[in-house]
Amino acid sequence: MTRIDNRKSDQLRKWQFIPGFQRHPLASVLSVSGNTRVICAVSLEKSVPRWMKEQEVPGGWITAEYQMLPSSTGTRGERESTKGRISGRSAEIQRLVGRSLRAVVDLSKLPGLTLHVDCDVIDADGGTRCASISGASLALQIAAQKLLDDGVITENPIIARVAAVSVGLLEGNVLLDLCYTEDSAADVDMNIVMTDKGRFVEIQGSGEEATFSEKQMMEMIKVAKHGLIEIFALQDKALKQK
Repeated sequence: MTRIDNRKSDQLRKWQFIPGFQRHPLASVLSVSGNTRVICAVSLEKSVPRWMKEQEVPGGWITAEYQMLPSSTGTRGERESTKGRISGRSAEIQRLVGRSLRAVVDLSKLPGLTLHVDCDVIDADGGTRCASISGASLALQIAAQKLLDDGVITENPIIARVAAVSVGLLEGNVLLDLCYTEDSAADVDMNIVMTDKGRFVEIQGSGEEATFSEKQMMEMIKVAKHGLIEIFALQDKALKQK
């Protein structure tokens, strides 16, 4: 089928990672996926959450926050801070980002430290959670190296890098890296989170008033893995350029 941007069915949008996008955080990366852009920043707190202290849990912690700026879509959205609470969608995504990052970090090597990962969507055109995870993982790796260089930690806590990409079924076709128009019309939407060692962290998939077969599911995972390998290569390229 002909896609809205003339891509092949198994072709990524134009992805790019720009390290050092902000001046003040420990590390930051602008994660670009087509017309979707997310600022991923890592900040250090020399303390751990209260529950860790109360339960005497050793090591450190990584927590994530996600938000879409009011002007990130065609229609201005209200700031969630003015509502007094974040939306269910934002809460679900930031939990996903946090789980994905903690899965590839040895928290015992961050003694008494918390790394706050902020993912702020400045332009949204589908795949914001995938761009957030992929950019945040790279920012986390840069932050860990800086902590090592500064003598704040003595061992690298990063076990692997992680990335995520969307894949879906539209009119019976498996499509990689859906833009918003494709995502909103898809019969099935999946988000695949995987490490650079080829191990899965999370697979989210659901039919939108539709069902899908095991064969279709395996084909979507296969296409997603193909895209994730490309994303890891782009992360590597950004690290080398830095």
